[in-house]
Amino acid sequence: METTGFWMLGLVALTLIATGLPAFMALIGVAVLFAAIGVATGSFGYHLLTALPFRVVGLLENDLLQALPLYVFMGVLLNRLPLADVLFRTGTAMLRRSAAAPLLSALGLGAILAPMNGSVGASVATLSRIVQPRLLQRGVPPAKSLAVVCVASTLGVVVPPSLVLILLADAMMRAHTEAINATGLIARVVNTQDIFHGALVPAALFLAFCCLLGWRIGGRDARAIEPPKVTGSERLVSAVTVVFIVGLLAGVTAGYLYAVEAAAAGAVALVLFGILTRTLRVEILAAALRDTMAVTGALFALLVAATSFTLVFRAFETDRVLAALISGLPGGAAAAVIAVLLLIGLCAFVLDAFEIIFVIVPLVMPPLLTRASDAVWVSVLTLLALQASFLIPPVGYAVMMARTAMVQPVPTAALARSLLPFLGVQLLVLALTVAFPSLTHLLP
Repeated sequence: METTGFWMLGLVALTLIATGLPAFMALIGVAVLFAAIGVATGSFGYHLLTALPFRVVGLLENDLLQALPLYVFMGVLLNRLPLADVLFRTGTAMLRRSAAAPLLSALGLGAILAPMNGSVGASVATLSRIVQPRLLQRGVPPAKSLAVVCVASTLGVVVPPSLVLILLADAMMRAHTEAINATGLIARVVNTQDIFHGALVPAALFLAFCCLLGWRIGGRDARAIEPPKVTGSERLVSAVTVVFIVGLLAGVTAGYLYAVEAAAAGAVALVLFGILTRTLRVEILAAALRDTMAVTGALFALLVAATSFTLVFRAFETDRVLAALISGLPGGAAAAVIAVLLLIGLCAFVLDAFEIIFVIVPLVMPPLLTRASDAVWVSVLTLLALQASFLIPPVGYAVMMARTAMVQPVPTAALARSLLPFLGVQLLVLALTVAFPSLTHLLP
């Protein structure tokens, strides 16, 4: 019965593909089913399941989870307020001498909004509404404009202090603790700031390469039209926003601010912007709060479902089988890391970032970190692998979300050709990070 946990994972994947149910429903349903099977067959006792309430309470006492609804609220507000549109038009106007101005502005907007947006889906919704129509007006082909939107939407995976990065850092901290306890080594447990520091250089490399690609695409495909008109007040708002976001990023990364404080500051700033510009009407605020509660509730339900699933998974002792498989992989630590990254990439075709962080990371990372002790390096590689998997057509998460928002369908072959250079850059950064782990330790 030790391999039963693998059947649990397979059934979850099959349920998600066949039914389209939310992930938390599939996880909790499979967990309840196999818990009943385990108790009925005597694989484990009923008393083991009584640990579930304590596990859930222990997770919910984590202070970092306070940032979750704040990030979701910021993402919803950004999609409903005109701030993103102001930032995009200002960036395009400032770069008006280049035909690639809209593409570069789109990538810059994705990087600026990344620390504030709650998820890849929120970034896709905002950028599809604001950026894509203007790229099409500039003569950028639909497939290439969609590719730029997809890439810009995934920058929130690697640019700190985004929600995905915060939740992964917390999961890696727990996994690193388990690995240290299992090996008996004396080492400092990785923390959130360590992973923030580690992600900055690879994220900067990827953004720089993407800007070079955007400059090439824009210079070749875009046509010169009159730049958008931007008022002095919009320029001032854009400058203040950029300085504010960069300040929050620097404060959190340097450890002067906690992620919860930065998220609260960002939410308050967005509300003040809406009040001062008279764009945050009562009905918009009410709708934003409803959406925030719905998304936050779904994320917490996913957290509880994932906790239940992993408890039953470990009750069957499948975690020991998985640990033995990872420990027995030939080729040393680097080969084990690459194998786990491939597994995470395959899971990303079915699960989104939050589901992978809550379900897959707690299962595979503790045994992996017993072989590859550099938790920061492994964390950054996981982020890069997630980002790459979201961009693989036609099943990548960002690709599917962006295509859903398109008015006119884009052929998969054309989209794949447009995304190929960006995926090549992504794999290049991933390969450089695998070959040179010091890239994740350049910042003190």
